[in-house]
Amino acid sequence: MPATHTASLPPHAQLVQMGTAHWMSHILYVAAKLDLADHLAKGRTHVDDLAAVTKTHSLSLGRFLRTLGHLGLVTEDGAGHFTLTPLGEALKTGAPGSARAAILTLASPWMTNGWTRLLESVHTGEPGLEQTLGMPIFDWLAQHPEEASLFSETMVSFHGAEPTAVAAAYDFSTMNTVVDIGGATGNLLAAILGRYPGLRGILYDLPHVVRDAPELLQARGVADRVTVNPGSFFDGVPSGGDAYLFSHIIHDWTEAQCLTILGHCRRTMAPASRVLIIEMVLPSGNAPHPGKMLDMMMLVGPGGQERTEPEYRALLTKAGLRLTKVVPTDSAVSIVEAMIA
Repeated sequence: MPATHTASLPPHAQLVQMGTAHWMSHILYVAAKLDLADHLAKGRTHVDDLAAVTKTHSLSLGRFLRTLGHLGLVTEDGAGHFTLTPLGEALKTGAPGSARAAILTLASPWMTNGWTRLLESVHTGEPGLEQTLGMPIFDWLAQHPEEASLFSETMVSFHGAEPTAVAAAYDFSTMNTVVDIGGATGNLLAAILGRYPGLRGILYDLPHVVRDAPELLQARGVADRVTVNPGSFFDGVPSGGDAYLFSHIIHDWTEAQCLTILGHCRRTMAPASRVLIIEMVLPSGNAPHPGKMLDMMMLVGPGGQERTEPEYRALLTKAGLRLTKVVPTDSAVSIVEAMIA
């Protein structure tokens, strides 16, 4: 239901609507899993033909498509023929924004099962996903390459305009080399190098994560200025960086793990080097912020947390670093800059 309608509901109805929000995520997951947008992209299609190609029950699929019509993804002509809407077009494979990959990850059974353990996570502080997967989330992804690729694509989708906003908000003009720690496929690094043609980059992440990086870097026209360096930030980080980027990395881990990662970085940094932590820095008090919802994903998922500026300052101090400034961007994230203390 549109937000304007939600706001007009009485409080009890708003709460009930929040409680049924998971219905919608399950519906979108099935639409993505059945590749309905890809099939409908070929043109106006009868439900029986869609049922045949998706191996589904025609009557049930018709009811499902009617619900997608309610959500604005398709339209029906009254005779069982369905057509994709502009909103539905965004669910196609390869569509700008990677919504399909994000839904197949964030609304997947393996992800949503972890959310069923939120109450236990609040009681114990232990990640719900670790309990349902039988191991930490990133260990599980290392063993499931298809899901790992979708996860990397999801991060590109989920963080949307952040890379461009970060590249525009921070001045990299005096630097020669930027090291993107845990940079996955290089989405952020490509945005920064695209804005600063004289800059070079090192992309550092686990081997199964960076395997998809060359294709993205080539497509962005920066592959010749990036060295892809597979490795784990728990073992160390590459040397030679004027800036060390941690985009949505520090929020994934416990404080002890963060101190290990930042400790490796501090030992590698030159005196003038910078650490740049790109995260949703939480406002204090009751101000709404998307990072406060994301914080629950960190609790359920990897076991990390989102932080306020004072909390980042305290963490960095423990790591032997000094928070020098927080740079806002035209997105939900800020850039926390730190130097050797």
